[in-house]
Amino acid sequence: MNYVVGIGEALFDCLPEGRKLGGAPANFAYHVSQFGLNGCAISAIGDDELGEEIIEKFEAVGLNHILPKVEQPTGTVKVTLDSKGIPQYDICLGVAWDNIPLTDVMLDVARNAQAICFGSLAQRSEVSRKTIHAFLDAAPKDALRVFDINLRQSWFTAEVISESLHRANVLKINDEELDVVATMLLGISTVPGKLIAEDVEKTRQICRDLIAKYDLNMLILTCGAIGSYVFTASKESYVATPKVQVADTVGAGDSFTATFVAQLLLGKTIREAHEKAVAVSAYVCTQRGAMPLLPAELKA
Repeated sequence: MNYVVGIGEALFDCLPEGRKLGGAPANFAYHVSQFGLNGCAISAIGDDELGEEIIEKFEAVGLNHILPKVEQPTGTVKVTLDSKGIPQYDICLGVAWDNIPLTDVMLDVARNAQAICFGSLAQRSEVSRKTIHAFLDAAPKDALRVFDINLRQSWFTAEVISESLHRANVLKINDEELDVVATMLLGISTVPGKLIAEDVEKTRQICRDLIAKYDLNMLILTCGAIGSYVFTASKESYVATPKVQVADTVGAGDSFTATFVAQLLLGKTIREAHEKAVAVSAYVCTQRGAMPLLPAELKA
């Protein structure tokens, strides 16, 4: 059985209107499964009511999961939204997903993985970082290894990012994160928030430098309302972001990554995968929370 795995944090986003299931890798696995692929969310939960609720919600949508129970509580994140629906996160420390244990069941899934999505946040702790690395190392050599970087607060280091890029073959990053990574790993000075808006050619060069330095197959760059790019060593795809009525943007980037990966695995071209990813993420922006059910026309 071939799996498409999101490994890392599974948690509850505590939004102004209530609690919703989230965590970037879990969001990824959920959205992949909406395209008929065998998505699997791997994380850890506490022996508590919130942990049981995560299991119930995953099972309600038919999502495969490996969620060992640990001593720490199930993770929560306080999410506040600005006037444009852009989220700000207050991420609790010392929670279950900081302590994901490596199990034989996980390694069996790793050996049968078509694609794996992982980020930087769950690697803030040594326990989960070692588990994620071991999982990636056990996967087939030809599996897609997508580093959806997801820089949050101060929970990242140059070492974690560099090690992750060496284990990945695809990088997914947004324009704000590209500013940070360009400075941190390439020594390129940028003006935060202005790189893509003011110097597209410099942006292109930074992306190609990252592809070359870390031997990546492709780099996906999302730029909010401006649009998104997919770069390979020799090609580039750009799609403008459609204008929609934004409810919130929580999970939109995860749905983009999941849709793009799903379409590639289903045999679509990079351009076709890119266009579908943009359409799905735009729809997710119109919905509350990270895991809405997609309409049939978007799954076709």
